[in-house]
Amino acid sequence: MAELDPSAATTSSIFSQKNLRPPDDTVFFSIFPDFALHSSTSSAATTSELQALHLQILQTLAPYTSNYIWQHEPFNLSLSPTAPPHLSGKLRFGDNLEDEWFVVFLLYEISRNFPNLSIRVWDSDGEFLLIEAAFHLPWWLNPDTAMNRVFIRRGRLHIIPNSIFHDTPSLQGALRLLIDDAEEKTKAPEPVQLQLENRLKEYPLRAEKNVQRVRVRVPVPVAQVLKHEPCLISLAVEGFYDRDIDTMKFAAKMERFLRNGSGEELVPVAVRMSRAMYAQLVQQAFQAPKCYPPLPPRSDVAAYLEAELGLKIACGLEMIYQLRKMQGMEGKGSTWEAFKKSLEKSGYFEELLPGSNEYKRLMQNAEEYYRNSSLQARTSEMLNAPVRRIDEILALPHSVDDFKNLELPPSDDDSWLYGGEDELNAALQERQKEMEDYNSKHKKKQNSKEEQADSENLNDYDLKNISKSMQAFVKKMSSYQGAEVPESSLKDVDFDVDRFMEDIDSLARQKDSEDSGSEFDIEGPNSDMEFDESDDESDAEDNEVGGDPFMQSYAHVLNEELKGTSLSKSFARPDEQPLKKDEGTSAGAEGTEEELAPVDVDFNLVKNLLDSFSSQQGNAGPASNLLGLLGIHLPQDANSKGK
Repeated sequence: MAELDPSAATTSSIFSQKNLRPPDDTVFFSIFPDFALHSSTSSAATTSELQALHLQILQTLAPYTSNYIWQHEPFNLSLSPTAPPHLSGKLRFGDNLEDEWFVVFLLYEISRNFPNLSIRVWDSDGEFLLIEAAFHLPWWLNPDTAMNRVFIRRGRLHIIPNSIFHDTPSLQGALRLLIDDAEEKTKAPEPVQLQLENRLKEYPLRAEKNVQRVRVRVPVPVAQVLKHEPCLISLAVEGFYDRDIDTMKFAAKMERFLRNGSGEELVPVAVRMSRAMYAQLVQQAFQAPKCYPPLPPRSDVAAYLEAELGLKIACGLEMIYQLRKMQGMEGKGSTWEAFKKSLEKSGYFEELLPGSNEYKRLMQNAEEYYRNSSLQARTSEMLNAPVRRIDEILALPHSVDDFKNLELPPSDDDSWLYGGEDELNAALQERQKEMEDYNSKHKKKQNSKEEQADSENLNDYDLKNISKSMQAFVKKMSSYQGAEVPESSLKDVDFDVDRFMEDIDSLARQKDSEDSGSEFDIEGPNSDMEFDESDDESDAEDNEVGGDPFMQSYAHVLNEELKGTSLSKSFARPDEQPLKKDEGTSAGAEGTEEELAPVDVDFNLVKNLLDSFSSQQGNAGPASNLLGLLGIHLPQDANSKGK
């Protein structure tokens, strides 16, 4: 069986973003100086300049970071040799989101003090700065198009526009554009700038406000460590909050921080921690190990709470100390786990069962390679750093007397821990108002566009189409199955008059036969009822000349009957003027006798349809349904919108 080389899993393959998803609680940042893009600059000179820049940045940030308590690890930068050469860093903020935004504040400060830098910052959610200003972004910007487009430069946010790079820009191409046109083409819209400025304007005062000062009672070794390295409180909280069954075994013995066992005296000290750390300690119940000194009686509430909080800090510090020491001695840690997973993924263990002899042999080879690699050396140094520092501090002479008769400030008020609902509701209401404002503006723009489009459609719309379409519908020959809607193109409708009359004659004869009870046969279509084309033509000519005398007489009598009714008022007329009969048209009639005006059928049809359509108020109804079937879509009027 061929044996795979564990060195095949290189550092780059282990930590590439494709193979190892970044932690959900980690923020990443990169700082690109302009001089690193110059091809004429030698590698050695670039490295020297980066080192000098690194020191200058740390000195600039020292006033902000010297007293800040980080949740897990401090802000730091390192030289990155990948092209283009730059400074990079990452910081795990855990449950303390304030750490992430404090990092953003620091990066903005760096960009203000060093104008020839371009800075990127992101986390597992991607470009989280854009998420903060989501309601003010350009329409084309989304997580798929934001790669290599978002930078901080000279205290402002810059977005590479898609008008310059339609596809994802290269990193160097984007940086060169920032250098050449930083103030002209890439500056983010002002609402985006204001949104981020409002988020960061409270810093650095907000960072100080996030610190909780509390009095606790701890064993003397713990007090000695916190006295010299107050920042190690973050490790103590991490050890306590992330404890498991294995690390609880360390707390059960307390080998490092209880020199005299349960006889160790508890001394009061003041510690500083973030509010997130304080909440993580207070909100968890914890039973003191048997070897731990007894706590004050519960009747002394203040002393008991101080000792209980100190118990959690001391046990957390013991657990994290022993865990890091064990990992350092074994040369293993989180990077070892990533290295091991990369070996498994590459097929190094050949699907062998864990515990088998061959699996153990391959594992020993992998561990030996890991211990001898530079990767292991860096990891071991990082893991052992707090262990060595704690050992150095505890090696210094110290006693109980060093912590007696000290004037300690009282603990800060922690009402925020129990009254945070109002603050949360205020934040949610602010977000809700922001979303409502965005929706309102978006709706106004949409309505404005629709009104403009409707106005243009109404101006271009010919109402004659309604009349023509309705006439085509009425004249359309349909079957017994129901009415057939003609096509919207209003093609000529074929109407077979002869066939129609034959069917009418057949039905009439059948009805007469049923009524009389006779049994004679009904004549077929070739009966005497069949029209003669010559007769039709002569009748048409008579109508054109003067019309049938009977029909004229009938119309006159009907007109006389209707004069005394309100029928004429039920029809609308375009001019609303009654017609007058010519003088002498009827014997014995008055010369100016008023007569019913002819009705404009098309005008009344269109008017009634429009009135019915308007009464629907934008909803579905008979008028809109009928016109829709005819292929006619009327624009909504202004009164029906928004109902």
